[in-house]
Amino acid sequence: MRTARSLAHEVGLDAVTPGAGAALRLLAAAGNARAVVEIGTGTGVSGLWLLRGMRADGVLTTIDVEVEHQRIARRIFSEAGFAAGRTRIITGRALDVLPRLADGAYDLVFVDAEATGFHACVEAALRLLRPGGVLALNGMLAGGRIGDPAARDAETVTVRETIKAVRESEHWIPALLPVGNGVLAAVKC
Repeated sequence: MRTARSLAHEVGLDAVTPGAGAALRLLAAAGNARAVVEIGTGTGVSGLWLLRGMRADGVLTTIDVEVEHQRIARRIFSEAGFAAGRTRIITGRALDVLPRLADGAYDLVFVDAEATGFHACVEAALRLLRPGGVLALNGMLAGGRIGDPAARDAETVTVRETIKAVRESEHWIPALLPVGNGVLAAVKC
């Protein structure tokens, strides 16, 4: 985990915090997750947390556009003792890859991507998750700006709209977890 965090810093990525990682592990374990989709592989920090919470026969499908980040993550997963068959690493834009994944086949979808893609990722998660599956979105406190009514930048507005859409949807039972940069967790009805 330390190596993955250090490498994330070296390549300029913000890895999930230990608190957010612990929440991801908990969500994966509580749902007895066997099939998980991660949008935003990074250097493998969040993937390690998810794998640690998943069933021993579970498979993490992780998507990222950066080949170099995925190469690092593959090494990190191996060094942490996870067999190559426990991860399916797909290079590409999430919105191009997600339509190719099976409907209702996943227990958890974790999104750690740019806020501009949140709405599309929520829509994709609704299709990908089984009933009772969990959606988790990282960065939902928008760097502390979410509670500031004067904050009107594009990221903060997008995050607010995403939270509102999930909260008002009949398809989700949500909770905003104040861990790390904020994790919006929602169970599919």
